[in-house]
Amino acid sequence: MSIEVTRDTFRLAQVFTISRGSRTEAKVLTVKITRDGVTGWGECVPYARYDETLESVTEEIAGLPADVSRAALQELLPAGAARNAVDCALWDLEAKAQGKRVWELLGQPKPGPEITAYTLSLDSPENMQAQAAKNAARPLLKVKLGTPDDMPRLEAVRRGAPDSTIIVDANEGWTRQVYADLAPHLVRLGVAMVEQPLPAGDDEALIGMERPVPVCADESAHDRASLPGLKGKYDIVNIKLDKTGGLTEAVAMRAAAEAEGYGIFVGCMVGSSLAMAPAVLVAQGAAFTDLDGPLLLAEDRPTPLLFDAQGVHPSEPALWG
Repeated sequence: MSIEVTRDTFRLAQVFTISRGSRTEAKVLTVKITRDGVTGWGECVPYARYDETLESVTEEIAGLPADVSRAALQELLPAGAARNAVDCALWDLEAKAQGKRVWELLGQPKPGPEITAYTLSLDSPENMQAQAAKNAARPLLKVKLGTPDDMPRLEAVRRGAPDSTIIVDANEGWTRQVYADLAPHLVRLGVAMVEQPLPAGDDEALIGMERPVPVCADESAHDRASLPGLKGKYDIVNIKLDKTGGLTEAVAMRAAAEAEGYGIFVGCMVGSSLAMAPAVLVAQGAAFTDLDGPLLLAEDRPTPLLFDAQGVHPSEPALWG
């Protein structure tokens, strides 16, 4: 068995901005694992927020034994981007070798499309209203916020898309006081969920706070080991494969989170259809899904995921799984 890692860059359709900065392209790592003439594929997005770089993640993968198994992988690498790409490639390899789909290997029913959020980049209120109006026909919009001056932006988005369900992602950008001040306005504007309002290191402040809108853990939630630290703070858990370290842990984390009473939100980094394909399986029946990475790109993989009025569809075997 051989493991190859390559770097790929996908141009974004427009500048994408969150509270931590802007980007014009998505830089990803593609993993190709070949055994007995069969090849499996995986993708990850190293994320600086978690001290990951293209170089560091490549080195992690290069240090693996060539014949690594999925079970051994869980112990050899920590949760994160490197393990994600290898884990997903191994799932793809196993499915192709057995002539089955990954959902069959997982014992799941045949998956269907899931309505996905479409993300509006952080910008001026005027530009965000224009973004919202352009996408007002979409049923679910995710609004990037995370500054002390977010109310005009949120008001503008609601004017631009009066009928869409709105979820808000602060990307750790608010203080306790800013969130407390905004909370009643989130209700007034019909916001269905707010994601990671406070920095992960300061989210103890959420304990005992009134949460009139469900609060979702993103940067505070990585894998099953994160769940005990979320009690009393969050109502929903955002599962991203680049945080869980792959499909194997993502499936286990979803089951554990649901058993503890959390709602499920399946999210993504900005990557290609190859990165989203495994997450579609985790997203089946989730409270919220945000797998719009390919919609933000100017270019994508061959045989990309299908997005239509029904949402994001499961992948074709030519792409993954």
